[in-house]
Amino acid sequence: MTYKVLHIGAGGFGERWCDTFLPPNVADGTIEVVGLVDIDAKALEIGRKHLGLKTEQCFTSAAQAFQMVDADFCTIVIPPALHEGIVDLALARGMQILSEKPIADTLEASVRIAEKVRKARLNMGVTMSHRFDQDKSTLRALVSADAIGRVNTISCRFAGDFRVYDSWGRFRHEMMHPMLIEGAVHHLDIMADLAGAPCTSIYARTWKPEWADYEGDTDAIVLMDFANGAHGVYEGSSAQATGLNDWTFEYVRVEGETGTAILDHREIEVFHRYPMRLRQASRQGKGQQVSLLPGKKWQNALLIEQFCEWLDGGPPMATSVWENLQSVALVFSAIESVRLGQPVKVQEFLQSYRERASIES
Repeated sequence: MTYKVLHIGAGGFGERWCDTFLPPNVADGTIEVVGLVDIDAKALEIGRKHLGLKTEQCFTSAAQAFQMVDADFCTIVIPPALHEGIVDLALARGMQILSEKPIADTLEASVRIAEKVRKARLNMGVTMSHRFDQDKSTLRALVSADAIGRVNTISCRFAGDFRVYDSWGRFRHEMMHPMLIEGAVHHLDIMADLAGAPCTSIYARTWKPEWADYEGDTDAIVLMDFANGAHGVYEGSSAQATGLNDWTFEYVRVEGETGTAILDHREIEVFHRYPMRLRQASRQGKGQQVSLLPGKKWQNALLIEQFCEWLDGGPPMATSVWENLQSVALVFSAIESVRLGQPVKVQEFLQSYRERASIES
């Protein structure tokens, strides 16, 4: 079945959807884009050209678009604070939803959205694009195949040079926790996925160096404990001097009982422990190289396909709105940890919001 899509958001990262993620799924008949929305007429026109739409299929008003466009699901690629309003419009039309991360700009709103979708008996997926990139998918497959034994620690470093105003989108420079909400939302999610268990405790410290042109904190160090005994260390910065580990070029190291797997700048290598040796020493760059998994679709292009397979009656996607509450909880537990200056129990923190949403509904 070819699903009809109403796409919300053509500017900023929305343009990437219009020129990179949606077209492969249009080309193979997975979807047909039947409507496009953006409040910026210039961005709307650029998106229209990328998707080959008619002028009458494009709208500057989301409310008007939902009234006039007959679609099976909508895709949401606008700032997180605006997500819930679009979700409400979609649910009113009985429309399924695929949204960019995070679910919303607060944990309260995220839980509320998940509850609305559950009550409507509709499907909603969240596109955690970086977890489903080719390199991270290869690393996940390697770790899941027990190539390095039981996971002990996961280390992740993101170091991007976005210190100048508007180098990372204006709204990120004007928000309170840009690194955690817009950066770590991906990286902590990847780490939890590699750990293979829910995060139980998180302790975060954030700050902003004086050379960073932001309202909020650009740098973060996060410690994580997982339910299976694994641990994580995250280092993130959007104001690093040289862009050492920019987007899609992050450093991730997974330490296991019998080996180590390292992902650095999209290259993966594995080191194995030799059981007959008393001790051994290794050096990055000298391990066993691992080829990336083959595939035509990655990141959001793949997630669009997975969402459609879910609508076809397949299993729920790994990033359904209900599963993705774990990812959102990681971010807002980290923010709470920063506020308190102490570790936060993630599952208890999330449950408190779930109970609140249940009482209010």
